[in-house]
Amino acid sequence: MTDTDPPPHTFARAADGTALACQLRGRGFPLLLLAGQANNHRWWDGIREDFHATHSTVTLDYRGTGASDKPEAGYSTPEFAEDAIAVLDHLGIERADVYGTSMGGRVAQWVAARHPGRVRRLVLGCTTPGGPHAVERDASVRRALAQPDPEAARQALIDLMYSPAWRAEHPGPYTTLGDPAMPPHARRGHLLASNRHDAWDALPTISAPTLVLHGDQDRMAPPDNLALLAARIPGARTHLFAGARHAYFEECRPEASALVSAFLAD
Repeated sequence: MTDTDPPPHTFARAADGTALACQLRGRGFPLLLLAGQANNHRWWDGIREDFHATHSTVTLDYRGTGASDKPEAGYSTPEFAEDAIAVLDHLGIERADVYGTSMGGRVAQWVAARHPGRVRRLVLGCTTPGGPHAVERDASVRRALAQPDPEAARQALIDLMYSPAWRAEHPGPYTTLGDPAMPPHARRGHLLASNRHDAWDALPTISAPTLVLHGDQDRMAPPDNLALLAARIPGARTHLFAGARHAYFEECRPEASALVSAFLAD
């Protein structure tokens, strides 16, 4: 790190005292980037720079991941949303654009619903409303991810994230496969947080202009959820990426980043 590089982390404090590592990069209007389940800020490696022409980017290590504390409690999407607000408060950011993908999209729903004055524009990617109204992944996906052989489960996850054609040209390493240093209790907490998410009743209260994005070959969070979210959030726009799986933001990076940037500038 040179003298001009930003520090790797600064630490916010959640309401319960949990230390939350956060990272601020670039200059411009702030864009809060929220990662997927059991992932830290590295989920956004190589993508966040796409927005630095107009925005600064804010990321955090969820509780239980990265350099943040790993408490026994506090694992739910509404609590993750409050942690995100604590990060914005710590950085002195009154209002931001918010882009959440996968579980981060679920967290972003609560940020926008609970704190409408803090969100200028909202982007929800490869996510669902949760609860009984959501279209869930099928049982074969759950079985593949729950295999007792860690390497087999990892390969199944890679296949769910990226198409074979894209993987052939991008053999990795991948930064979207979870934080390997998470303790078991935190990993369980993230899984329960994602599984228990249900923002159905809160979605109509979201007032920020919203863009909903999805890969049309996503088996982790089936693409039918795009229409469900758009129908519940007033005025939401949508876009499906042809041939993309869960990590559309990497597989379709040029198109996806340009689309998000145009929406944020609109």
